Amino acid sequence: MKAATVPGFAGSWELTEVPMVSAGPGQVVIRVRASGLCHNDVLCGDGGFGRLPVDPPVFGHEAAGEVVEVGAGVTTREVGDRVGTTWVQALCGRCDYCRTNPPLTGTAGMGCRRASLSGLTVQGGHAEYFVATAASTVLLPDGLSFELAAPVLCAGYTAWSALRAARPQPGERVAVVGIGGLGHLAVQFANACGYQTIAVTRSPDKHELISGLGADQVVADGKQLAEIGGADVILLTASSTPAGAEALQGLREGGRLVMANIDPGNSFTLPAQSQFWARRQQILGASHDGLQYLAEALELVASGRVTPMIEQFSADRVNDAVERLRDGDIRFRAVISY
Repeated sequence: MKAATVPGFAGSWELTEVPMVSAGPGQVVIRVRASGLCHNDVLCGDGGFGRLPVDPPVFGHEAAGEVVEVGAGVTTREVGDRVGTTWVQALCGRCDYCRTNPPLTGTAGMGCRRASLSGLTVQGGHAEYFVATAASTVLLPDGLSFELAAPVLCAGYTAWSALRAARPQPGERVAVVGIGGLGHLAVQFANACGYQTIAVTRSPDKHELISGLGADQVVADGKQLAEIGGADVILLTASSTPAGAEALQGLREGGRLVMANIDPGNSFTLPAQSQFWARRQQILGASHDGLQYLAEALELVASGRVTPMIEQFSADRVNDAVERLRDGDIRFRAVISY
């Protein structure tokens, strides 16, 4: 079978022949039709998370396709099912963390010492065929294309989990900091739920586009957010953690800042004189917070109320997609067809 491999860290991605996969107990084999390209895939290819214990390394955790083989003991999936896969496939079940019997979430993936993580500890989904545990897959809604489903499996899942973690109340205002792969979906999710939605971006060229996605207002930073009355919820989807700290000046009393980003190079620091404690504000984290949330996000996309903006690439152009993502030239998610 063909797969996108990275022979050396910081090297080019290549479409090569690799051994065919098969389903073990509790697993399914998926014929991948579309696989989303995430910034974390690029970080993995550059060696940012260490060496994948598979040779050659195959990354990816946003694969959507059809089940073509079912392993022993699987009763929840059948050949022909249209499914999507998630980042966390399975937990070891035996470490101290797993003894609490946690659900299959991003939190559990970080807490378990020997978790099976797509594209990190086991082969990822940038391939024609992909093995996943049946328990980590979700059935795709009827009528939802593989291409639109793929970016929801990570970016959409994260954005929706962040909004759910904030628990916005009727009449509250939601601000989204950073309008990229996650942020353009977060704006649409908040708008679809009826919240007054504010986009925070320093990119003037995105203003008209963001308004078309459902943002009621667009501002450049936390200062401007404060000037228009602030927000009760801030969803940090930008890759810059300092951008979230700066946005705090626009967070209302009792407001919640939800960090749904990854920024390996910076720490989150409360701004001087923020009076965070007196204003009873909260900082929360969000990841992939439960497969029920992923199912909800997929249904919102299937309904047409939320539409991922994607650029499609054939498998032989995967390196082009990677280079454009590195350059920040994808608006807003790259999807590879296999």
